[in-house]
Amino acid sequence: MSDTSKLQGWFLGQMPDDWFTSAPEVTVDREEILVMGVLAEPDHGADVDDAARAVAAAARIDAFREDTRSQRMKIADRAEQKFGRKVAWGASCGGGRKVFTTLSVPVMTRLRMQDRVVLDTLVDAGVARSRSDALAWCVRLVRDNQQDWITQLRDALVHVEKVRAEGPTPTRTSPTSPRGF
Repeated sequence: MSDTSKLQGWFLGQMPDDWFTSAPEVTVDREEILVMGVLAEPDHGADVDDAARAVAAAARIDAFREDTRSQRMKIADRAEQKFGRKVAWGASCGGGRKVFTTLSVPVMTRLRMQDRVVLDTLVDAGVARSRSDALAWCVRLVRDNQQDWITQLRDALVHVEKVRAEGPTPTRTSPTSPRGF
């Protein structure tokens, strides 16, 4: 069972059954856990146009956010203590998606002049306010335009973790044996 499955199970056990229409999607990185759930769409009848449907779905997400705030905060506090990561929440409804809280984590990188020139060009052209914003823009560009490739990399990492977990377990060496053999 993967860590993500364990986290999903933990959150399922903590949340009321009527929050989402199905099990929430749980995404994890080094600093944060994101819990995304699908909300039931409002019953809007057959004579409602697409714009009204979109507004109703967005209102459903906003209402969920406000109505569940104190319970979500309690669950997040327990999860942060147990798993050592911040918890972000979000919901989707009728094609709309909204993340309520999420971390913005600083990441340091060392760039050579050619790379800094790219960031400075983005800043000078008004695409980004700063080098930091320009770098974040570049990361989003790769994420949005290379999703298949990123997915393949993630799948490969899952396989590597599985093989690593199934590998041999080292035994302790005897302190009296020569050179640890």
